[in-house]
Amino acid sequence: MAFQENSNKERFSLLLLEPGEIYFEDYSCYCYPGKISESEACRRNQKGRLKVCSKSILFDPKDVCNPILKLPLRDCCSIKRWQGSLLSKIDKGNVIFVECDQVIEMLDGNFIAPYTFKREKTTFLFALQYVSANDCVAQISQLKRASQLASAEQASMIAAIVSCRQSSTKFDTSWLEDLHETILLETMGSKIIPLVVNPGRILLTTSRLYFQPYNNAEPWPVLKIKLSDIKRIIKRRFLLKQVGLELYCSKHSSTKHLFLSFKTQSERDTLYTKLVQEPALKLDDTGQENMTLLWQNGVISNYEYLLYLNSLADRSFNDLTQYPVFPWVLSDYTSESIDLDDTSIYRDLTKPVGALNEERLKRLKDRYNEMAEPKFLYGSHYSTPGFVLYYLVRKMPQYMLCLQNGRFDHPDRMFNSVPDTWRNITTNTSDFKELVPQFYDLEGKGSFLVNGKNLDFGTKSDGCKVGDVELPAWAKDPMDFVKVLRDALESDYVSCNLNHWIDLIFGYKQRGEEAVKANNVFYHLTYEGAVDLDSINDVNERYSLEVQIMEFGQIPKQLFTKPHPQRRLPSPLDNLPDPVQNLISSKGSRTSSVSSTRSESSSKRWSKDVTKLTLCFDCKGHKEIITDVCITKDKKHIFSVSKDGLLKMYSLEEKRQLRSINVYNMALSSCSLMEDGRTVIVGSWDNYVYLYNVEFGKLLATTMAHDDCVTDICFNNGLLATASLDSTAKVWRYETAEGMRPTFNLSAELDHESGVYCLSVNEKNTILVTGSCGGYIYIWDLNSYVLIGQHQFHMGVVYDVKFSPDSQKVVTCGGDRTLKIIDSQTATLLFSTETKEDLRCLCWDGCVAIVGTTSGNLLIWDLFKGELLQTLPAHSGAVSCVSISGDGEILVTGGEDLRTIAWRIQDD
Repeated sequence: MAFQENSNKERFSLLLLEPGEIYFEDYSCYCYPGKISESEACRRNQKGRLKVCSKSILFDPKDVCNPILKLPLRDCCSIKRWQGSLLSKIDKGNVIFVECDQVIEMLDGNFIAPYTFKREKTTFLFALQYVSANDCVAQISQLKRASQLASAEQASMIAAIVSCRQSSTKFDTSWLEDLHETILLETMGSKIIPLVVNPGRILLTTSRLYFQPYNNAEPWPVLKIKLSDIKRIIKRRFLLKQVGLELYCSKHSSTKHLFLSFKTQSERDTLYTKLVQEPALKLDDTGQENMTLLWQNGVISNYEYLLYLNSLADRSFNDLTQYPVFPWVLSDYTSESIDLDDTSIYRDLTKPVGALNEERLKRLKDRYNEMAEPKFLYGSHYSTPGFVLYYLVRKMPQYMLCLQNGRFDHPDRMFNSVPDTWRNITTNTSDFKELVPQFYDLEGKGSFLVNGKNLDFGTKSDGCKVGDVELPAWAKDPMDFVKVLRDALESDYVSCNLNHWIDLIFGYKQRGEEAVKANNVFYHLTYEGAVDLDSINDVNERYSLEVQIMEFGQIPKQLFTKPHPQRRLPSPLDNLPDPVQNLISSKGSRTSSVSSTRSESSSKRWSKDVTKLTLCFDCKGHKEIITDVCITKDKKHIFSVSKDGLLKMYSLEEKRQLRSINVYNMALSSCSLMEDGRTVIVGSWDNYVYLYNVEFGKLLATTMAHDDCVTDICFNNGLLATASLDSTAKVWRYETAEGMRPTFNLSAELDHESGVYCLSVNEKNTILVTGSCGGYIYIWDLNSYVLIGQHQFHMGVVYDVKFSPDSQKVVTCGGDRTLKIIDSQTATLLFSTETKEDLRCLCWDGCVAIVGTTSGNLLIWDLFKGELLQTLPAHSGAVSCVSISGDGEILVTGGEDLRTIAWRIQDD
């Protein structure tokens, strides 16, 4: 039998009340049992405290060996002031008489056990010490009248009582820590922990956030949090409404975590806005918006990424109605041994739990097809408070007793066996639950699977007492079981398929037509936005909906409306830049899978450490801003173009200018080299594209490409793409024949909604990405010339865009000072960071990016883990263009200061 924890403190807990019940106040008193002689009652009296709650009164005796007595108000026959006889030894002035048909005994002997329900007429006398019995009786009688009403009316009346009490209570300013702090906001809200909502006053000052509960149920009269200790603030959904606010504090704070809920979204948002505006608040830059990129690159684990997605989707460990949800990943729980390299042992992550069994799914779909709207496929959910506690009852028994009115579940229905639970969720037509994070938490060591508290859960029908959870034969013990599951979660198979499960739970298959196609349809009230509770005036209907929402389960907030990008196993460690290599090596278990997988793009990554630059060339040869630069493959020559209309050629060996060619009198915007290293393609503001051979000093071809200036060009393996302010991008095929002048033949004209400023073609000439003056990124299929996607990722001009060597990602920089990485297949934003400087140009190898700014700096970013490695002063004006040799040895930039600069990147 488990002894109650913290026995030296007050035993009373809000978990002893019904979920949602309000605890108002308590009184010091003596309790005298009724129906016995007065002398015997006086001998057996107990000192303790009388707790007045919205649906019950409780007596908590000082002697912890005696049970807490709970008297439900609906079962109370009489509550009145007791007069007593003239000769009574009991103080007659302040005594309350209570007659009740049922008494519930809790924590008898201070042991955690199912409550004892005594259904017999019982009387008690409560002799109050410091308060008038008349006042106390009036208060309890009002709540008793509410208890006689139907559930909806009762909830409405109690809400009115609570509101009246709360509105008349103000924050006690004597609790302010510093007399000099200025009060910014006072409002009402509730502190949320699992199954418990405790209302109070919230006060925000210039240095602290205070929470003062309306009762004394908390271990402190007022919770005080320094603003400087708050490190993260997240807006949360609570009961399908945007009224929650979750705060995470530093490890030095007395309170590590606080979840608040408010009556309306506007009240929540007002506090949030005032909080984030305070100078004393120093939030951590967690980089959470870049977690998808870190996950894709293997910097964070699948476990960490799923925790992040759950948090982003309003799933919280403090809210059992929205507890974090994790997938079943294994399907073999019966074998003697298990091989995680065998893909047949894994669950099909493309399907929801309810669709794993085809025979069961057919029966469910037959019922679905005969159902009236709104239809649902599954009659129960994959995550509810009951399912969470089904798994965690051995760890959180008080929560199960609270949820199930003082009882544990029937012994045969409890979480007794992992193999049986898996069998049930794959065969039963009403069981589709997923898992909770504890199944994969190595720090927890699987303690939730062990009856470590020696709780009496009863005896099963086979005569065996409920004890520890039966594990699969392949698991040595709970720790080994959790470790195998964690290894399975981090396996290559799950890593490459987890995106499909994310689509079902958090993504585009969560709702709508895609959910129907994926057999992923749940009851309509489980979805966010399915019903506006505030618009429902009928108290019965509203109460019924609130109960359903709390008990039936809630779909997470939808995070993605397009397919989630797949995780790609990183390239070999010896091909990654050092900061990235060190990071991955520190991850231990990921190293083996990283080392054993080779990306097609690994050979194209720069082999040098780009943070170590030595200036090797600096020439001021142009008369106006330089617009583009390029390097020959042998790294001996550099070419540049400028708004002065000149094309220049420099020798890196001789460190001087070799040629200066006046291509045309109009400004030149861009240049690209052909394979021979001597023929340059030049884009011009006069709408033309020029083909110039510097070896013979001859203009080979002239093509009028657009109806407005050419802003950018990209040439790769015979394909030329051009961008223009005429709102088009064009694709040309280079053709040459013996004795004929080379030409560019138009293959496609791609329309945009605004001017096209930049573009990039992938290595295989299969995808084109363009950036517009309106902030949009367009992705085109070069086989069919079909627009794959159009997305506004910037709030200003997209100044540069580049493919990664493997064509899987696109990096962009824009006039909104942001640098972004986009998954080219799903158009998912993987990384976004706002810099302090305007960004104008970039180059990257898929891992490290070099970005030029308007202040003349080069920002070197490790885009494997989303960190700024170095800020390098380069030009006295804006860096207008940047290029790097294929092996990463030579970096060339051009600037507003008219200089063309080259650096040699040193060996590590």
